[in-house]
Parts: sequence; C-alpha cells; structure tokens
Amino acid sequence: MNWDDARVFLAVCRESTLRGAARVLGVDQATVGRRINALEKSLSATLFLRTSEGYALTAVGEAALLSVEKMEHSALDLQRQIQGLDDRLTGTVRVSTTDSLAIDFLIPAIAQLHAKHPDVRVQLDASTQILSLAKREADIAVRNQRPDNPDLIARRIARWPVGLFASQAYIDRHGTPEPGSLFEGHDLVVYQPYLQSQKDMTLVCEPLGRGRIVAALSSSLLVRRSIAAGIGIGEIPVYTGERDGLVRLWPERDRPMPYDVWLVTHADLRHTARVRVVIDEIVAAFAGTGE
Repeated sequence: MNWDDARVFLAVCRESTLRGAARVLGVDQATVGRRINALEKSLSATLFLRTSEGYALTAVGEAALLSVEKMEHSALDLQRQIQGLDDRLTGTVRVSTTDSLAIDFLIPAIAQLHAKHPDVRVQLDASTQILSLAKREADIAVRNQRPDNPDLIARRIARWPVGLFASQAYIDRHGTPEPGSLFEGHDLVVYQPYLQSQKDMTLVCEPLGRGRIVAALSSSLLVRRSIAAGIGIGEIPVYTGERDGLVRLWPERDRPMPYDVWLVTHADLRHTARVRVVIDEIVAAFAGTGE
C-alpha cells in the first residue's frame, strides 16, 4: 500500500462515508470509491463492510488500520522535521484558537506580523473544536488547556483570575446580588460545556440555586457578549471583563481555578522561521495582560 492509498483508506476509516472522506481529501466521492475498490482488489481482501450507515472496517481492515496509522505517523514526522529546517519567511502557518482570543489578541498579532513579514500567511481557525498538532491539523494552538502530549511544547502566556460581571444596564434594572443569596431574583448567563459538566454549578463559588439561567452559550465570546448586552450576570476572566467595560461584582471573590492561556506548538516546528515569527507576535500581543 502506497501513501496515497493509505490517505484514502484513513479518510474512509475516520469519516465512515465516501462523501465525508471526499470532503476531507478534497476530491469527488466517485474517486474515493474507485480508490477503495482498487485498493481492496490489489490486496485481495475486503477492508470495509458497506452498510446503510456507512463503511465499517472488517477484521482485515482493522488489522490494516494499525499499520496504516504507523505509516501516517512516519510521514508526519518526516514532514515536520523537514519544515523545522526551513528558514524562509514565507508560506502558511495554521493557528487554532478560540473566537474570544482570536478577536482580542490573534487578529492584532496577525496585523503586526503582516506589516513586518508580508509573505507569511496565517490560516486562523477559531472554534471550540481542538485541532490536533500531532496530526498537523494546526501548527500553533492558543488555548486555555495545557496538552499532555510530550511531543508538544507548551508555554503559558497569560494567567487571569476569573470574576463575576454584569453590565451597568443590568445593575440599573436589577441591582446587585447579595453574597449568600444564591442569586435569588437574578438572571444568569453560563458557559454551556461548564454547565453540562457540573452537577452543582457555582459562579465564583456561589451556588446558583435561586438564580435563573436565562442563557447557556457555547463559547466564551458569546458569554461576554451576553453579559455586555445586559441579559444576565456571568463569570468571565477579569482581564476580558474589564476590557469590555463591564462592572465587576464581588471583587473579593475569584473562581478557584484561574484562566490560563497556553501557546502550543510541535517540538519539530518551533524553530521554523515562519512559525517562530508568528509565535513572537502572539506572545507580544499577550505581553502585560497578566502572568
């Protein structure tokens, strides 16, 4: 099996459909189907069961998958090592982050980068989905989670306490909640994934027992914008709350765990010239915000 066939095989394994694999590979569905049929014929083996729900690996296919994943790992290692020797300030650097960090920090960093190095292009992905650096889905990640992969280099570039905030308009209408009141009579906005993971959720250690959760948002930027719109009270990093001109409630209270921002890249890429200059501008954008 050559590497081109291996890539098609992996795409079908991971997407379970020809359409999904074609989208990932950037080819048409018929091409993927022909490649899989030709691969099975060349190996004299059935790799997939064709079902109404998609393509499922046979026992032979599962055995092949282990070997193909090793091929993928070796190919990615070679690609990273070659890129790591590249000292040209040209080409694309893929960066993954959240929408909130992208707007406040990454876009200004890209503007500075472009003024200095116009031939370095940044492909910015801002979503709640965490892309894999090990699989080269991104070259740099700026996230609030530190990875545990030993092949990745992680550097904390900011640490912010997390506090309780409201807009002035909300306070004018509803007043300020009293500590110990369990937010009685108040509207709350919360981060949806945090809500799903917590049986007894709190905001800055205050249970929500008597408050009304009026909005559950899928990203930190949406939480910020909802607080600013006066929808309710919410918990966000102090730096961003102050940046947005919001009113901090109960300033003596923080969430027990601060909000850390980590810059992550693969060990093989950190000395690549274009990756290095992007890292430098990102770090500079966070300088002085709290560490």
